[in-house]
Amino acid sequence: MRKLLRLCPLLLAVALLFGAGPAFAGKRVALVIANSAYQHAPSLTNPVNDGSVMARTLKEAGFDIVDSRRDLTAQETRRVLREFADGTRDADIAVVYYAGHGIEVEGSNYLIPVDAKLERDTDVFDEALSLDRVLVAVEPAKQLRLVILDACRDNPFGKTMKRTVASRGIGRGLAQVEPTSPNTLIAYSAKAGFTAQDGDGANSPFTVALSKHLTTPGLDVRRAFGFVRDDVLKSTGNKQEPFVYGSLGGEDVPLVPVKVTAAAAAAPAPNPQADIRRDYELALQVGNRPAWEAFLAQHSDGFYASLAKLQLEKIGAEQAHAAATEKAKQAEAERDRLAAVGAQKDTQAKAAADAKAAEQVQLAAQKAKEQAQQQAAAAEQQRVNLAAAAPSAAPASTASPAGTNVASLTPATAPADLSRSVQTELGRVGCFSGAADGNWTTSAQRSLSQFNRYAGTKLDVKVASTDALDTVKSKQSRVCPLVCEHGFKADGDKCTKIVCRDGFAINDDNECEKQRVAKPAKPATAKPATAKRDDADERPARQRRQAGGEAAGAAGGFGGAAGIAAAAGTSRRSSGGQLFCNNSGCRAVNRGCHLEYRGGGGPGNDANAEVCN
Repeated sequence: MRKLLRLCPLLLAVALLFGAGPAFAGKRVALVIANSAYQHAPSLTNPVNDGSVMARTLKEAGFDIVDSRRDLTAQETRRVLREFADGTRDADIAVVYYAGHGIEVEGSNYLIPVDAKLERDTDVFDEALSLDRVLVAVEPAKQLRLVILDACRDNPFGKTMKRTVASRGIGRGLAQVEPTSPNTLIAYSAKAGFTAQDGDGANSPFTVALSKHLTTPGLDVRRAFGFVRDDVLKSTGNKQEPFVYGSLGGEDVPLVPVKVTAAAAAAPAPNPQADIRRDYELALQVGNRPAWEAFLAQHSDGFYASLAKLQLEKIGAEQAHAAATEKAKQAEAERDRLAAVGAQKDTQAKAAADAKAAEQVQLAAQKAKEQAQQQAAAAEQQRVNLAAAAPSAAPASTASPAGTNVASLTPATAPADLSRSVQTELGRVGCFSGAADGNWTTSAQRSLSQFNRYAGTKLDVKVASTDALDTVKSKQSRVCPLVCEHGFKADGDKCTKIVCRDGFAINDDNECEKQRVAKPAKPATAKPATAKRDDADERPARQRRQAGGEAAGAAGGFGGAAGIAAAAGTSRRSSGGQLFCNNSGCRAVNRGCHLEYRGGGGPGNDANAEVCN
């Protein structure tokens, strides 16, 4: 009996060596496509290099078939996919890696061959290859179907492509996808809706990380992509985040199995922390409340339990904030409705108080949500740092070693830094023109409100939040229109002075308008001189009548001369002066002088006298 017991380890080793062989000896096939030399778009430098690296990595990992192609036309791509599909019929694992240009049209993703022109948006259906066509090629594989796309680049045809329908959406990067076939994963080099970087070296950051982690023997493919994500975020300064869509079962699925030897019979002692860590990472990938509650039901204490509780607190704070925001909107709507229908003042006052209280609750919930998000992010960053420092090590204690430490971590981003970051991003998209000083003033609130208007978002403008920062960051071009002063016009991101050609001037509508030529003024016609009244006019009416009678009745005499002088003085005053007449003749009255009527008239007795001031 003892001899039999002694033989058990040896028998177990033989069983593992031969019995487990068929499970790990499954056929693995891969197709690598790298498009760089585009005929109707700028060439890409990295895809061919990336394709070479991935083909070499998969060959060294022991794949049975690695078909590597480069610069394929649409017809060649269809033929290669058809041939590859024939090779996956008896395969357990099928992998397709594509590097090149991709495009998203109305929620569907397409790979762009090198001969595509894409003059119109509808040409994508004829000249490009849909992602669904690639999924059909890997569908026959039994254990794992994996499609890797390093194609989240800017659309090179976006500026020249004509839109046949104005409402047809052409997105940035690739669209989110949910595989319908089981055991299927689709990995993007950047999250849906974002673009990836080519990097400064010969290979993209995504491909460098893939070649490092994807074919690690015994490493579950999901964990491998988790390490890829961490490396890319680190190398790009958190600007690019790879993402994986799809799901697998509970068993580990490594691309490269661990070689089984007789020494494996002496199975190492189980590592509970490794199992807990794996469960934690799966819950983190799902990311909802039921997943974390299920994790805590299995692992109620310890390092990872503390992290899970922070994740639950973050979810609860986000849900509370959403509920408070909705309640505040309802309270504001009720207050406005009562004001519109002219309800009683006390009713309106109560509604206004309720709206104010709901707003305060919303602000408190916003702050609680941000604090919970920052604590969860800081704790997760600590976990990643620990794993990077010692990947195989686990926290030494199982009795909540990070209990208080995790909960009291310093927030990753201080409020002033967060406000400054939001202001900087708002300035980048043209919605904020002030200084990014970190003070969330009314000016900054108006800027975020303007962003909501033109971006179609509903961000809370009262505080600077991480949601606002992420949303504004996602906009890669100007959102708010450029407003220029009168006499200037928008020219890209600057205001330039409007210059009108000769004969035109800027009108009130800020447009050049032809000037009207003014007609020459007609020369003024001299009006008949009108005599001014002098002191003689103030004489009594009787004297005026007498003077008139004497002037009329003394023809040729001195009285006639006086009458002529008076008449001349009356008729020529507006021409610059009066005439003084006597028996010697007539002359102009000196400047600054005037005539005064003295009465009488005759030889030696003038009727008018010249008086000078």
